Amino acid sequence: MYLITGATGSLGRRIVRQLRENEEQVKAFVRLSSSYGELEDRGAEIFIGDLKQERDIAKACQNVKYIISSHGSGSDAQALDYRANIDLIDQAVANNVEHFVFISVLGVERGYQDATTFKAKREVEKYLIASGLNYTILRPSGFANNLIPLAERFRDTGIYFSIGEQKNRSSIVSTDDLARIAIASTQIEAAKNQIFAVGGPDILKREDIPRIFARLFNREPIVINPPLQLFDGLRMGIGLINPQLNKSLGTFRTLLANEFFCTVDEIALLEATFGMKMESLESFLHRYVGQ
Repeated sequence: MYLITGATGSLGRRIVRQLRENEEQVKAFVRLSSSYGELEDRGAEIFIGDLKQERDIAKACQNVKYIISSHGSGSDAQALDYRANIDLIDQAVANNVEHFVFISVLGVERGYQDATTFKAKREVEKYLIASGLNYTILRPSGFANNLIPLAERFRDTGIYFSIGEQKNRSSIVSTDDLARIAIASTQIEAAKNQIFAVGGPDILKREDIPRIFARLFNREPIVINPPLQLFDGLRMGIGLINPQLNKSLGTFRTLLANEFFCTVDEIALLEATFGMKMESLESFLHRYVGQ
């Protein structure tokens, strides 16, 4: 039995789908307010709970062999990125879980003090490594599915909106590939007790993204590129009204201001370990939104 947290998210939903296609038993941890009908239709066991409640986590972890923590935090990194994962790890130890897969983030070890999500995930990594559990930590770059709404808007308008330096590089990963790797991490000996940077095969500059869109939809891009200072000004104004939201925007600013890409050697290790060829961003978008 696999327990998947964040099961209705973009990554979690793909993990559940792939597991059920392989006829694996899956327990999907979901909120009552979420759309989990597809997961139920696929034969997943639905566990309705709240990751902020330790008792719900304790109950969900019963009779589970593998845990894949794929949930996000929204604006509450303290409760969800940090506390919920600590409780999951403790319950995994108490229930003799065989393997724990944690979805972290590329660059988590760099010490970004303004990014609460990065700080939380780094502390969880340390706790997991010290727990005695068999683990795999995956540090993905940006998820390819996050670009689908931008691609759809571009298809309709020709407009591409991107804040900050367009020369910054990334290794955007196919979300389907990431799901496949998360599952395989529980089955491949070489993935046990390892940390992997996970990205697509291409190191892309931000300015490359509208060019990919242009090829997909055969239209010239209209690029709108406001400076990062504009975001900083808006964030400062928001902070006067909502200090908590201002703090949560620190992670977003960190993502805007820095580069997050995998090296050629990191991708080669990933492909060799998991026996797969990583999908390019262009291929992913072509499958989902291409003409």
